[in-house]
Amino acid sequence: MSSDQKAIFLALISTALFTATATLAKLASHDYHILQILFFRQIVILLSTLPLLIKGYPDALKTRQPLLHIARLAGAFTALSLGIVAVSGLPLTTATTLGFANIFFVSLLGHHVLGEKLAPIRLFAIGAGFVGVAIAVRPTPESFLDGYSMVALLAALGAAVAAISVRRLSQTESTATLLCYQALFIGILSGIPLFWLWKQPNAEDLLLLLGMGILSAAGNWIGIRALRLGQAGLVKSVDYFSLLYAALFGYIVFAEIPSSSTIWGAAIIILSAFVILRQQSAEKRRLTCI
Repeated sequence: MSSDQKAIFLALISTALFTATATLAKLASHDYHILQILFFRQIVILLSTLPLLIKGYPDALKTRQPLLHIARLAGAFTALSLGIVAVSGLPLTTATTLGFANIFFVSLLGHHVLGEKLAPIRLFAIGAGFVGVAIAVRPTPESFLDGYSMVALLAALGAAVAAISVRRLSQTESTATLLCYQALFIGILSGIPLFWLWKQPNAEDLLLLLGMGILSAAGNWIGIRALRLGQAGLVKSVDYFSLLYAALFGYIVFAEIPSSSTIWGAAIIILSAFVILRQQSAEKRRLTCI
């Protein structure tokens, strides 16, 4: 297998693991507070990063851009916590579809924060993508009142803020620093309120919560490996398979059947995001040739 083929294979596994994590979080949300679910997820990820932290200490905790780390952590915490809220109240496929809005938020924030150029075709794709989001949300008074669709979009915005921050941080910070800061501080942010919110899990639920953390940690590490092996645009395009995984897990675990509006909205979002990725890849190739 070539490096790109290996990257695609690993990305498919990583995407399946993240969708499985969301499925377990949806199950756990019926009985446990969102922050307790997030805490278990982050504590396992923190344990998986401990070898990096120990090996790189104290340099792994040194940073030149603390304010950017704060922005990144705020965005990541918003994305992770509200993402769990979204899957708790929406069909898994719908929550996954709305999560793709982060691609369009990243493009807009990249233009305003990082000064990245927006070609006309990219602007058109962003606009079309938000039309797809609107179709998937089916904006009605009821959809705004229940709030879950808006929560999913806020989670996507948080993910975009985190992604833009990482783009800037990756120029000066090591992978170990980025992983350790997120695992450590999001674990603390979600853990402190548990003095008041903790609910003692039974053996079965403990396995569920720990399993969710293990799947998430494995998805992170395998996803990083995929990005090291293959082109970023190629690897990120595999994310759209999460819709297939979400539809499958949603049907098997929750007997959910995607609505026609979700399917049409997802199709428009995927097509628009694909145009953005192709345009980004073409721009990178052009700059490489200069």
